[in-house]
Amino acid sequence: MTDLTIRGAGIFGLSIAWACVQRGARVRLVDPNGLGAGSSGGIVGALAPHVPENWNPKKAFQLDSLLMAENFWRDVEEISGRKAGYARTGRFQPIADEHALRLAQGRMEGAAALWGDHARWQIVNGSTHDWMPDSPTGQLIHDTLSAHLHPRQACAALAGALEKKGVTLETDAPEHGPQLWATGVAGLLELSETHTRSMGAGVKGQAALLAHDARGRPQIFAQGVHIIPHLDGTVAIGSTSERLYDDPAQTDAALDDVIATARAAVPALADAPVILRWAGVRPRSRSRAPMLGHWPDRPDHYIANGGFKIGFGMAPKVASVMADLILEGKDTIPEGFRVTDNL
Repeated sequence: MTDLTIRGAGIFGLSIAWACVQRGARVRLVDPNGLGAGSSGGIVGALAPHVPENWNPKKAFQLDSLLMAENFWRDVEEISGRKAGYARTGRFQPIADEHALRLAQGRMEGAAALWGDHARWQIVNGSTHDWMPDSPTGQLIHDTLSAHLHPRQACAALAGALEKKGVTLETDAPEHGPQLWATGVAGLLELSETHTRSMGAGVKGQAALLAHDARGRPQIFAQGVHIIPHLDGTVAIGSTSERLYDDPAQTDAALDDVIATARAAVPALADAPVILRWAGVRPRSRSRAPMLGHWPDRPDHYIANGGFKIGFGMAPKVASVMADLILEGKDTIPEGFRVTDNL
């Protein structure tokens, strides 16, 4: 008999399976739709921190997770023999005006206090280098905490590491023993059906992949758009946030606008051809934080959902606290992250 059945082969399900297997648990991984079939099969993969101000449990949790990421993905890559595309190369953000400059200066002080020696949030002068985004003030924020990975490669690397440990992805399995549900938007909808208020919903995102080799350069966040230089010689551009949509997998003019914004911000991308357009729906919990813990009224059933835009960045820490809870009965889930916080 398995110690745990995990339902959902997106980033939360895969990461929790990996953490549990590393602690000696026997795991069954189940997903009828296949590996990374939901939003975890996207192409952007920005692992970027929240601003270092108005500190709260969500930001502290994310900081811990981002600092865990390098060792987490190194171990996955070593066991699987596959690349996750992880690199901690920092991030540039243009500073639009004097007000934004004052905010950046305050956040620089906040990062020094809250991030300590782990990373820096600093203001740097722009240059004529072709990878520097255009900045109205001529200055940029450069943080050294931001990292990125390739979501599809990361999921494949996790699946490969699990396979080396004897865990293969199944399409179905009976509900015997402890069950973890990491089923994304479908899981949020199922939870909402049994409660008087919505537990969350899906938010559509669109992104594109461009043929441009900027590997090793910092990622860029400009005019609301993430620009990610993947290690395979492509650049990902994303993304939209759409609450109303007809076709969750269809790209349209909204993505054209995102691409145009990225090209304007980084002239080096002006002629880079688009090689892939992607759309998918990301699970956002009602609290907007990851939703973790026991499934109310269902003994030995657990939930890990609501990664939304930060699922990959939160995954190493989510995996650790869920393994603590399921395997050891130790509850280290922070305030605001519990399933009951969404009721």
